[in-house]
Amino acid sequence: MVFPLQGDDTCQSIAPTPLPEPYWVGFSSALGQELGIPLNDTGLPSDPRWLSVLSGNALEVEEHHFSNPIATAYSGHQFGIWAGQLGDGRAILLGDIGPYEIQLKGSGITRYSRMGDGRAVLRSSIREFLGSEAMYALGIPTSRALAVTGSKKPVMRETLETAAVCTRLAPSFLRIGHFEHYAAARQTEHLTQLADYLLDKHYKECKDSDDAYLELFKSISRRSAELVAHWQAVGFCHGVLNSDNISVLGITIDFGPFGMMDRFQMDHICNHSDSQGRYAYHRQPQIMHWNMACLAGGMLPLLEKTDSTEVAQQKLQTALEQFPTQYRQAWLKRFRAKLGLHEEHPNDFTLIENLLQLMHQNRVDFTTTFRLFAEVQSMTNDQSNPLRDHFIDRQAFDAWMQSYLDRLKLEHSSDLVRQSAILKTNPKFILRNYLAQHAIELAQQDDFSEVQKLLHILENPYAEQSEFEAYAAPPPKELEAIALSCSS
Repeated sequence: MVFPLQGDDTCQSIAPTPLPEPYWVGFSSALGQELGIPLNDTGLPSDPRWLSVLSGNALEVEEHHFSNPIATAYSGHQFGIWAGQLGDGRAILLGDIGPYEIQLKGSGITRYSRMGDGRAVLRSSIREFLGSEAMYALGIPTSRALAVTGSKKPVMRETLETAAVCTRLAPSFLRIGHFEHYAAARQTEHLTQLADYLLDKHYKECKDSDDAYLELFKSISRRSAELVAHWQAVGFCHGVLNSDNISVLGITIDFGPFGMMDRFQMDHICNHSDSQGRYAYHRQPQIMHWNMACLAGGMLPLLEKTDSTEVAQQKLQTALEQFPTQYRQAWLKRFRAKLGLHEEHPNDFTLIENLLQLMHQNRVDFTTTFRLFAEVQSMTNDQSNPLRDHFIDRQAFDAWMQSYLDRLKLEHSSDLVRQSAILKTNPKFILRNYLAQHAIELAQQDDFSEVQKLLHILENPYAEQSEFEAYAAPPPKELEAIALSCSS
């Protein structure tokens, strides 16, 4: 069962709109193999019908029969404002494939398209494809992307572009907005079906609790706190953390104007449509907490089935108040690991915060800086430290580095063990905006080789891959400020 609710008030049965004369833009052979799809020597599906299915032009291939594709209704808060009914305006769920639900983004108009055209463009589809698989390789909970198919069909955004379909996979595409939708409509029966489905399929550990719906909320909130801590630790900015873009599985979904930071800025905004900086890097934990409050509101009617409103609200509020502590613990764990610290110390939070402030003030490259910690010797002289040349304020850096070296003396592991762990924690390769943009510009000229090359590199982000050394470099100064927006 791909969606726990059926009926005109919950979803629309609708076939994808065919994509004219589709062609392959990108395909994840690793994910294809995981799904058991036979591939040819080029890494593409050997059965040509896959191109048709993943473009929305057919519903059957090999043993897969996607007989009931649907678009689902949900609601949500967008930029902090209640937007009412939203829904899958250009994404259609085909069905199940292996452990995943399979969804086509950009596959045509649905009942929930509002004023949209139901299409996605090549530019954003490539970014979501590469971004999803890059996040997966980094070990971050995320939706996956199997393929991008393209077409010469024109699509108007700020300029005239061409259409594409991105094939997305996730254990479930249920989001906070689904709960908000049925809570706002006072449809407690539908809320119960949603929650019971999650308990049965994704949160079995909560099912036998005396207060299963409260435990479900606690688990979703904890996973979400851990997820955003993981984002912060790799410099990932989502860009549009609306409540309808937040998964109830604690995974990254809806890759829109996302970005991996180059030069570190605490208040970095990756989406130029976010004029107030609501979703800036340093606000992501606060906004995820806010979204958990939206989920609490959506789940309140479930707790009211057995408790008074006052008691139910107090239970959810108490659970919600655990989020900052859970986030802080997850954040400390991630950043300790990035610095090669495996034992807890009460001053670690201050040590890490001081480093981030120093990085912010000196505008150093986030990924390169943390990777270079693998070259720090615990008994080194500050003047020969490989990190030192990346900081303009050498005096401040030297003072911080001395505090770090003093902290290393409290560890019981050798430099070799620590350095090896750092290389497994801090990636060398990330999807930098300028690299994605280069692949997109070539693809717009019908050269898709760079899409596949980038995918290959990003599938092994922690490996040295010396032959691709240039892809680890920060962007040239003239390519630092690539603008991204919600238009896709």
